[in-house]
Amino acid sequence: MSTIVVLGANSFSGQDFVDLLLDDPALTVIGVSRSPERSALFLRYKLRENLLRYRYVQLDMNRQMPALLDLLDAERPEAVVNFAAQSEVAPSWEHPEHWYQTNCVALASLVNHLRQRTYLRRYVHISSPEVYGTCVGEVREDAPLRPSTPYAASKAAADLLLLAYVKEFGFPATFVRATNVYGARQQLFKIIPRSVIFVRLGKRIELHGGGAAVKSYIHVRDVSRGELAILREGRAGEIYHLAPSQGVSVREVVRAICDRLGRRLEDCIVTVGERPGQDAAYVIDSTRARTELGWKPQVALDEGLSDVVAWVGDYWDEIVRQPLTYAHKA
Repeated sequence: MSTIVVLGANSFSGQDFVDLLLDDPALTVIGVSRSPERSALFLRYKLRENLLRYRYVQLDMNRQMPALLDLLDAERPEAVVNFAAQSEVAPSWEHPEHWYQTNCVALASLVNHLRQRTYLRRYVHISSPEVYGTCVGEVREDAPLRPSTPYAASKAAADLLLLAYVKEFGFPATFVRATNVYGARQQLFKIIPRSVIFVRLGKRIELHGGGAAVKSYIHVRDVSRGELAILREGRAGEIYHLAPSQGVSVREVVRAICDRLGRRLEDCIVTVGERPGQDAAYVIDSTRARTELGWKPQVALDEGLSDVVAWVGDYWDEIVRQPLTYAHKA
């Protein structure tokens, strides 16, 4: 592969994957997102001195699909990696049609076009373990889909659509389902960066359901490494889980952050009601990725949390000028 297009390159996971790709001097990378390209606060690759092998294109899949398809046909990438999605869970109850428009309708146009193009050799789709609903035990890739939110249902529908194209046309899609991705440059309203920011500001952190939900936090660079392995070696039609070996409650993660900042958990939190459709646990089995691809997590949670605390400190003057709440864009 020489040219790779990354859709959703402005996203947290997308930008880190772009940065990892740029480690390979043989690759040309084109990033596409609907929002303007951001600063190094949110884009790790912006710290690089030389970005001659990277080009950013601002295009909205929902409103500019013809232009996106023209771009793909002009560049003829051997691979497309798709991070582009409406990805927030709780807000999907308010405007579910927006989640289906991006995650299913726009995707259908994209994939139906790409399946007729001979230049494409690989398509990696970023799915979500939320399609399983609450995970009981360690869930494997063949577990039934039991989504419990509009977001999760839209991602499940997208996966089923792509699998139909794999079956009927041999479309070269592979699927990634990573658990709770975190790290420096994550959206500031997410629980880990928000907790660091709120503790520094002296504000109380709202813990839904007291933070009892169990998550499987995995560092973004570990996920990017797994996605790259799947891009290079994954089998078409296969789903690959990327996850640590065990989960941890949200409350304990926030406690670890408070400890790093010299504060007591009880002085920094307030318990609020649980979110609608909140799944009790995400613990998924990543044996397939570990055995077939030789992948395993390398960044321990303690190290990753320290990385986030340091990032917030390094960019504090810029962070305090940023909005700290999610703002929905259709």
